[in-house]
Amino acid sequence: MKVSKIAFGGEIRIRVEFPYNQETVLKIKQIPDARWSKAIKAWHVPYKKEVFGQLKQLFPGVEYPNKEPAITVSTEKAQNGCPGGSEQKEQKSEVQVEVLARTIIIKLPKNQLDIHFIRSIRYSRWDGKQFCWIVPNYPGNLDLITEYFKERISDLIIWWTIPYSEKFLAEIQATAKAVNLEVLYEEEPKAEGKVRRISTYDVVNYRRCPDEYRRKLIELRYSKNTLRTYCSLFEEFINYYHKADIQKIDEKMIIAFLQYLVMERKISPSYQNQSINAIKFYYERVLGGQRKVYLVERPRRERKLPLVLNEEEISRVIRMVSNIKHKAIIMITYSSGLRLSEVLNLQIKDIDGKRMQVFVRQSKGKKDRYTLLSKKALPVLREYIKKEKPKEWLFEGVKGGKYSESSMHSLVSAAYQRAGITKAVTVHTLRHCFGTHLLENGTDLRYIQALMGHASSKTTEIYTHITTKGFNQIVNPMDKLDV
Repeated sequence: MKVSKIAFGGEIRIRVEFPYNQETVLKIKQIPDARWSKAIKAWHVPYKKEVFGQLKQLFPGVEYPNKEPAITVSTEKAQNGCPGGSEQKEQKSEVQVEVLARTIIIKLPKNQLDIHFIRSIRYSRWDGKQFCWIVPNYPGNLDLITEYFKERISDLIIWWTIPYSEKFLAEIQATAKAVNLEVLYEEEPKAEGKVRRISTYDVVNYRRCPDEYRRKLIELRYSKNTLRTYCSLFEEFINYYHKADIQKIDEKMIIAFLQYLVMERKISPSYQNQSINAIKFYYERVLGGQRKVYLVERPRRERKLPLVLNEEEISRVIRMVSNIKHKAIIMITYSSGLRLSEVLNLQIKDIDGKRMQVFVRQSKGKKDRYTLLSKKALPVLREYIKKEKPKEWLFEGVKGGKYSESSMHSLVSAAYQRAGITKAVTVHTLRHCFGTHLLENGTDLRYIQALMGHASSKTTEIYTHITTKGFNQIVNPMDKLDV
């Protein structure tokens, strides 16, 4: 058996070569995150001291060169500019840089020095679908990239976005005409018959959400998300009737607005329900003494079953994550059944390693609860804390403070992609998987309800419609027919 160091899929790995033997394959599989690659026709494992020690323990006769071997770059999809394909002579050539709001896209031919530079930028990654490098558009990153590549940059495209309005479009066209430039204007295809939301550029005297509305929400201790949602929805409502006195809008006008949302805006039942709540809150709570109950019909609730992954798929997702912080986030989200906001609001003191519990404070509905702490997640959390040393929040951003929602969505999405998950899954899918897998392993629904913080048992019962437990005991009537 021979081992060598390689760069594979954007990370350093150990390549393991040996004549095929079923017993050897079973031993290799004992190593965490061991993978078989069709591209290099070999097994490869993480490049870690403890992994190499495990290899020597499993295979005492393993051969490793005394000198550091040259890095072999391989991946499943070989393309120029990516960390894959056959070795080529390093060459310097033209580089394309595209700057978006949150990311910087870099396209370049394969070059080991360039790849090493890009990897040195924090949170950079290779996009195997678009065959380009993705770098976060953090302050200083663009300067760093342009300073490194200099005259080798053949195209530098910077995208700007502004709100749509006829006034802005006319100004852009006039400016372009003055300097002999042509404006190519195209509209995205609209959904059939769907009207876009009223914006600040559609109404001359656009009205913001009243201060007393915001103050009442804060006084009643509504969450920041609810405050933001209600204010936004109420603004849309009062600007639909921008010429009317807010306090004189009657029940018929409210119903007409809701019909407009359904018939013309074609909004979802959930959006419709939230709009009703936002409107009713003002007339029934904010006005106080003028309180009146508006009898507005609610839409029929949609009953959609959430997508879930099986236990093997969850294992694959976790194994594909090499970043200790990202692995800790995914493991705690799944193993404790947490909502996205609950993960971001965790503090170090909320992890109780002695009682094996996670304390979730003031979550949905302003409720505290305890949930499970996995025996496998705990050592990963400890390793992460020791390495990253977070100060206040369990998971913090680059500049301190809470980890952002967008970053969490990105890391989980990247983990799904690396694991080959093609289902339309999200961060919240991990929570649904927790509930479903608990039920399949025989946990009582009442305990699942408490662990997940469901106010109603009906919410928890949805997992009974997802689980496949007991299906193997049901005989399909078709199977009894003589056909």
